[in-house]
Amino acid sequence: MTDNAPADPTPATSPASSAPGTGTPYDAVVLAGGAARRLGGADKPGVQVGGRPLLDRVLAACAGAAGTVVVADPRPTARPVRWMREEPPGAGPVAALDAGLRLTNAEFAVVLSADLPFLDEATVLRLLAALRESGADAALLTDADGRDQPLVAAYRTGALRAALDALAAEHDGLTGLPLRRLTAALRLTRVPDALASFDCDTWDDISRARARIREHGHVLNEWITAVKNELGIDLDVDTRVLLDVARDVAHGVARPAAPLTTFLVGYAAAQGKGDAEAIAEAAGKVASLALRWEAEHSGSATAPDAG
Repeated sequence: MTDNAPADPTPATSPASSAPGTGTPYDAVVLAGGAARRLGGADKPGVQVGGRPLLDRVLAACAGAAGTVVVADPRPTARPVRWMREEPPGAGPVAALDAGLRLTNAEFAVVLSADLPFLDEATVLRLLAALRESGADAALLTDADGRDQPLVAAYRTGALRAALDALAAEHDGLTGLPLRRLTAALRLTRVPDALASFDCDTWDDISRARARIREHGHVLNEWITAVKNELGIDLDVDTRVLLDVARDVAHGVARPAAPLTTFLVGYAAAQGKGDAEAIAEAAGKVASLALRWEAEHSGSATAPDAG
């Protein structure tokens, strides 16, 4: 096992934290060491969709994990993770899952492949909630055709370890075993989600993913997320506030003033607390100024010497 820099500050033996909104402590295991044969052997976890590597998109979805293990050779990632490799490398997903699970200690484990461009944190939390409420051993997403997706799933760690140990004893190891052998030994509950379970096995899949995030309903959030990731900003901002300011300035002052003004709003907020509330306060002041500016230009403001 190796760590990337900076190293994951969460030791393997430390208590797990809770996933926000669920009260469910969990660790994450991300499988990213496949051969990507249908992509011609390309570095699939590093393929970019919306300006972000597929692996980083998946890591963002499980950011609430107490600890995250990526089963693959180490590489730079957007957030700290721990690294592990199955033995021998290329032994298949069951062996990789077993290797990653060795570095977890939480009661629940979220297991993900590294090629899920539309997975988000809300879906991870839904899986954990379904697992907790159902009493099953695993909660799996199902795709558009109703097929189980064991690499977009939440598991009870104890049940998963027991199933892996039983398989290893039965087959004298885990090399080359299909995932269906593993899930057949577990009690399952299923969560349908055609979008979040969409994975990128081929270049056509990647093209479809890239096209989808540029659609009108998705492109703004995708772009803002990509920018925050590029700049190292971890801040949830109400984009409607900034869009309203840009609209008011463009309409009441001049169109080129809009992007410059939003930059100044951000700068002013950073000079203060630097949080979403500071941005909203600065935006409110600028919006009021833009309205006064427009009123003066249109002649609707009352003259100082008016009766």
